[in-house]
Amino acid sequence: MKIDDQLFIDGAWRAAGGADLPVTDSYTEQVFATYRAASRGDVEAAVRAARAAFAGWSATPLADRVAAVRRIAAGLRERGDAIARAISREVGMPLKLSARIQAGAPIAAWDLYADLAGKMEWEQRIGHSLVQQAAVGVVACITPWNYPLHQVTGKVAPALLAGCTVVLKPSELAPSSAFLLAEAIEQAGLPPGVFNLVHGAGPDIGGALVAHPEVDMVSFTGSTHAGRHIATMAAQDIKRVALELGGKSAALVLPGADLNLAVKATLGGCFLNSGQTCSATTRLLVPRDQARQAAHLAAELAPAWAMGDPADAGTRLGPLISAAQREKVRAMVHAALAEGAELITRDAPLPPHGFFFPPTVLTEVTPQMAIAREEAFGPVLVIIPYDSVDQAVAIANGTDYGLAATVWGATPASALPVARRLRAGQVDVNGAPFNPQAPFGGFKRSGLGRENGRFGIEEFLEPVSIQLPPAHFETP
Repeated sequence: MKIDDQLFIDGAWRAAGGADLPVTDSYTEQVFATYRAASRGDVEAAVRAARAAFAGWSATPLADRVAAVRRIAAGLRERGDAIARAISREVGMPLKLSARIQAGAPIAAWDLYADLAGKMEWEQRIGHSLVQQAAVGVVACITPWNYPLHQVTGKVAPALLAGCTVVLKPSELAPSSAFLLAEAIEQAGLPPGVFNLVHGAGPDIGGALVAHPEVDMVSFTGSTHAGRHIATMAAQDIKRVALELGGKSAALVLPGADLNLAVKATLGGCFLNSGQTCSATTRLLVPRDQARQAAHLAAELAPAWAMGDPADAGTRLGPLISAAQREKVRAMVHAALAEGAELITRDAPLPPHGFFFPPTVLTEVTPQMAIAREEAFGPVLVIIPYDSVDQAVAIANGTDYGLAATVWGATPASALPVARRLRAGQVDVNGAPFNPQAPFGGFKRSGLGRENGRFGIEEFLEPVSIQLPPAHFETP
């Protein structure tokens, strides 16, 4: 079992002052690593180090910041296999997917952010003003467990490129990749205090970061409940906040669309990472005269998501992260059945251990049911029929969330007008792939701000207008 009692603060590893926090393998249900939590004194030291480093780092030439981020990317690539294995054990994603999605994609994103930063316009003239982009300051990055390195990357890489200094608190349920990142940052030779890693429970260590008067911005990904609390705390000091929160994404199938393809892709979007994805397509909206056919297709396809050891090549559906998460999903499904929903997937034998919940599809679901409105964070798809496209759009938009959506049409051109009507931050048409350069974020209770691409870098910048006498710009 790995035991780590160190934190990375002010450019060095130092003993943490809190209690040991175990990390459980979601398949074996056994503790496989222990990381020691920070104390309030450790948080103070980390923020103090970030504040002291800010002036120098924000004044560092962009080319040097870009070079540093590229060195971090190189260090992460050296640790790619270890990252994939650790996240697979923590979160439950099958290893073959974890290598590509949990490790490969975020590692590549470090280089992508570096490319984009070099192409951005950091200063421009508007009339007799110079408008420059200035770093926000000291940023507290608080990240979730479902895509650990991906979510860390979407905050730390752009913040560093923007000239901010960072204190990172990863989820205590899946912290291993953050510690491997800290090793890569140490290897990259960033100045002391530019990046700091603390560890611990959200309400304790995360709360201390949010409340700290020397933190200028909080970037948080997690539940809407926690995001609301963080925004309230941050408002006391008028801190800037970026929040990427929950979702209840709809896949809207229009008349004339390829129903087989839409159902198959929607199941894939729902069951990826065992449903532990904020943008998962968990609602399938179909014309009423196709609802029976859609249900039949889903029931036939769902068993292909074979449960098992995440390390096995044949496993498509791994366990959930914890017993508590499994019980939450089970309770939501049971409540839906009590409200009149119908379970159409066959009983599947569960592996002998692991926090598994079987691939599940429900029909006879109305838009008013909790299962159609609230995030389950498990492999549960609901099928909802509609009678008109206007009604379908109203159903898709009719939750408290607006993170993502998908529209399936006979052609992309026929789907695009409906895609434009959806109040979601990211809308895919006919299965278009994810674009890491496009902004990601949501409407309503799905959050504030955007990540990814240049939009993610801009989230950590403040425009500053410098007015100069018009004569300054006159040519002799």
